[in-house]
Amino acid sequence: MRTLGLDTSNYTTSAALFDGEEGYNAGKLLEVPKGQLGLRQSEALFQHIKALPDRMQELRKTGPLKDVAAVAASTRPREVEGSYMPCFLAGESLGRSLAHTLNVPFFAVSHQQGHLAAAAWSAGHMELLDRPFLAWHLSGGTTELLYVEPDGVNVRAEKIGGTSDISAGQLIDRTGVLLGLAFPAGRELDRLAQCCTQRPKPLRRALTGLEFSLSGVENKVKDMVAAKEEPACVAAFCLDTVVQVVQEATVAAQDRYPGLPVLCSGGVASNTRLRYVLTEFCQAVFAQPRYATDNAVGVAVLAHRLANT
Repeated sequence: MRTLGLDTSNYTTSAALFDGEEGYNAGKLLEVPKGQLGLRQSEALFQHIKALPDRMQELRKTGPLKDVAAVAASTRPREVEGSYMPCFLAGESLGRSLAHTLNVPFFAVSHQQGHLAAAAWSAGHMELLDRPFLAWHLSGGTTELLYVEPDGVNVRAEKIGGTSDISAGQLIDRTGVLLGLAFPAGRELDRLAQCCTQRPKPLRRALTGLEFSLSGVENKVKDMVAAKEEPACVAAFCLDTVVQVVQEATVAAQDRYPGLPVLCSGGVASNTRLRYVLTEFCQAVFAQPRYATDNAVGVAVLAHRLANT
């Protein structure tokens, strides 16, 4: 049985197929003009509508879509009251239309649930979806530490920590744009940071429970750029500060919830230093880099699980 997943997040158009074991994702970043930090929702929605037909055409290369037994789409950022973003209407509209045309079930899931499912599947730990675990959702708009538990064959996530102001992804993207990198800047900032030979000391961030602030880091980055400090070391400072505070919050969460595994998802979870530190010192499990960023495979995985109930 094959299932189709659609995800039209703030910056990526994705369509994916999943057959119970293998998944294939067709994704395309939205076009953000150089120097800008994002898009208006109306422009993002417009670009998704334009991009979806080509994503479906790409999926056809994997086999006939007539074999699809269920369709799912991410229809909101999180599975919480009031969570809404217009760009998800593009995927939901196409998903519901395809389900009616194919006479198969349609399932609405959240973008965050899709991230968690994609991470568990790509890491080879699907069993995590059937037990409580801790998770980081680290992306351009989200830095949330989650307590996750099964909700039938789906998952329910409760925020227990993370940032109290800007997200790690926002800090990274803003730093990258200040240094002249294209948006989103995570991958290029990671590469740039590796060129710093004398990495500056990270800015220590205090934890309030399991929460922390990153706005002060952004101010320090601006000061470093204004002082014309080495761009590679500005990048290293930004990323090392994020890694340090995420590690500290993870250790604190493991103390509070002993014995629970930690799963990391979201585009920021592709960062090489973060992956090394949390794997080495917190035994965290990471999504494969190509499935850590926004994708629709997790949505297709959840469609497969939901269709089999």
